[in-house]
Amino acid sequence: MQPAKITELPPVGVVYDSNLGQGIDSVLALALLHGFAGKQQCRIASLTVNYPDLRAAQLCDAIERFYSSAANGDPFGPARSLPLGIVEGKNPPANLPVLAKAWKSDIRKWNDTAIPELVMRNALMANYDGNAVMVLCGPATNLASLLKLADTAPLLAAKVRVLAIAEGSFAADLPAARRVLAEWPTPIIFCPREVGAELPFPGSAIDSDFSYNPAHPIAEAYRAAGTMPYDAPAPALAAMLSAIKPNDGYFTLSGPGTLSLNSEGKTVLQPSAQGRHRFLKADPAQRELIAKLYTDMAAAKPVAPPPRRLPPQIVAEEEAAKKAREKK
Repeated sequence: MQPAKITELPPVGVVYDSNLGQGIDSVLALALLHGFAGKQQCRIASLTVNYPDLRAAQLCDAIERFYSSAANGDPFGPARSLPLGIVEGKNPPANLPVLAKAWKSDIRKWNDTAIPELVMRNALMANYDGNAVMVLCGPATNLASLLKLADTAPLLAAKVRVLAIAEGSFAADLPAARRVLAEWPTPIIFCPREVGAELPFPGSAIDSDFSYNPAHPIAEAYRAAGTMPYDAPAPALAAMLSAIKPNDGYFTLSGPGTLSLNSEGKTVLQPSAQGRHRFLKADPAQRELIAKLYTDMAAAKPVAPPPRRLPPQIVAEEEAAKKAREKK
């Protein structure tokens, strides 16, 4: 029997690798991701942290438990459904105000987490071809480790539409960043800090849009990250939005080229008609619309995920295979 042709795909799967907790924009991007997932406009395929601080894993766990329990109406409800990957190490960054708070989590040791490159690879293997996007905020350590796995490049080329990178702490692992920019087999969209500054997250939303839950972890993290009120530069939000909604006109793009890092660690784009890399650009005309979208989606109330449904073609194929086995 010939495999069924897939004509109906599930929402795009998002593989999010972040420096969660080093800045507030990576936290906001996770909230934005949950907002789109709640409206079935994407799926959260995997979550990983790309710097060695177990407190960041605890923060991610606390956020995921909030969305899981709030969606099911049970404050003592199920734990996060996804494995959480984090790069292991002994030298976490100091002075991270978001992580100074004791986030409620069952993660106590490294063995309570997973190897990030394996988490990402397994998530991609579970996606249909061409139906995943990847978002990077922070050092490229995990993505470089992913590239080192056997037969990963063909997997990435088959599964991933685009890698969206928010300009961040490449300097924490320059060899990893250079490897990813040189070897990554799919299109890359790079979001500069300037775009994040031009399209900040409006801090006024914290006391209004998130007020439906006084213990909302996103609002708590925002308040911990800076002196209120403030608008947060948000390149991670722009990268996430561009990856999930690339065709909705929120941004413009530079011409194609090849990204690399100069001697100072600055990302540069060498123009090339054959290049697969582009810079993301802010469209001033979209600023108010994007600010509203940020707050509406990031502050959206959690909803229970829909039951997993296979495309009709796959269901028909499985039923036909079952009948064929019964006849034997």
